[in-house]
Amino acid sequence: MSGRTRAGSRARARASRAQEEIRRFLAIGAVQVAELDLDGDEAAPRPGPGSPPVTHGEVFLLVRRAGRPVATLLARVPEGTDPRSALLEPAREAGAAGGGAVDAAGGGVPPFTSVVVATRERAGQLARALDSLLAQEHPHFEVVVVDNAPVTGETRELVERKYGERVRYVCEPVPGLAIAHNRGLAEARGEVIAFTDDDVVADPRWLAELTTPFAADPRLGCATGLILPARLRTPAQVLLESHGGFAKGFTPTTYDPGAPPRDEPLFPFTAGRFGSGANMAFRTEVLRAVGGFDPATGAGTPARGGDDLYGFVRVLAQGHRLHYTPYALVWHHHRETWADLETQAYGYGAGLTAYLTAILVNRPALLPAFLARLPRGLARARALTAVRDTDAGGGAPGAHDTRTHPWPRRLSRLQRRGMVYGPVGYLRARRALADLAGRGTR
Repeated sequence: MSGRTRAGSRARARASRAQEEIRRFLAIGAVQVAELDLDGDEAAPRPGPGSPPVTHGEVFLLVRRAGRPVATLLARVPEGTDPRSALLEPAREAGAAGGGAVDAAGGGVPPFTSVVVATRERAGQLARALDSLLAQEHPHFEVVVVDNAPVTGETRELVERKYGERVRYVCEPVPGLAIAHNRGLAEARGEVIAFTDDDVVADPRWLAELTTPFAADPRLGCATGLILPARLRTPAQVLLESHGGFAKGFTPTTYDPGAPPRDEPLFPFTAGRFGSGANMAFRTEVLRAVGGFDPATGAGTPARGGDDLYGFVRVLAQGHRLHYTPYALVWHHHRETWADLETQAYGYGAGLTAYLTAILVNRPALLPAFLARLPRGLARARALTAVRDTDAGGGAPGAHDTRTHPWPRRLSRLQRRGMVYGPVGYLRARRALADLAGRGTR
């Protein structure tokens, strides 16, 4: 067989695999999102934010106890069956298995907090997020909207018309999520600063649960919380959540750089395990002391992402603790299409290596520790971007040890390509910022 024939055969095989992946992807059905509080009066399932009432079919269920999230599960309501009767027993089993952890970092009065929401041309989504933020059960907080490089006046008009003095509007003309967050940091008046996105719905207890640990632990520099899907109505949303989504589990965890976790040999460089930017808070003075977020990272820059991970590692590297609590919940509206997943996979890969590059550029003293962890880091990267099949027993979207749908090779390849590009993207972003600063001084 000639080289040209072999190459043609490989190309046909790749095309066939790609078609099969798309066929499997399109066959993924919608999943309902609901929640059930085992300590509620009626223990009846309620639909997730923006979802219709629960009916027959598959249901992604958040289980609560006394209002606090303790577990998720995937269950099926048979046609003609009352959803409560079909979901209550599985919810009790899941709640018993996952409801034993106690968040020792809680207690005390939550400090005055500034909530920063960076946004760009998504007024409809922003209004939904702001409505949930203004309904928070927190004694003293402010909301700051940072309008990042706007091309229209829709965001300003929305804030001024609908929210008035309840929400503070700030315009940041330079594009980039980290730049927008740094502008929010400069404007913040709170002892703690919390960040979330314009595509979330915050649980009423979100802000109190996220910020109360700062009152209990003076060494706490950062806190993160639970992110669950608001909807699972498209194949892209179900596939993403089936492979973990943004959830970090239901066990409260404190990460202390003075006592690195034994099961985290790459600590603190595995920052993606600590949380995500849609649900994070910092002690304001600590975040300012480390210089905020690197402006050459994040969405809206050539680096594509990594700004939140950069913030986590910088705070830990300064000796502060980071606390994850599953009780601080936001519901996230996942991207909806295959093209969105492709963009997301590439961006996640790029953001991962971009933030690592940023850490080493800004904190070269961390280079020896990074090099010592590099071999295991490369092995972890290969595992992270491997083609992930379904587990034999299926599982619930949002669980990290079970998968309901295979992860497409196309997305794994894009994530690897993004990881190769990340350092280049970061350096390009730094150059662009330097050029912008140079033009500003002329």
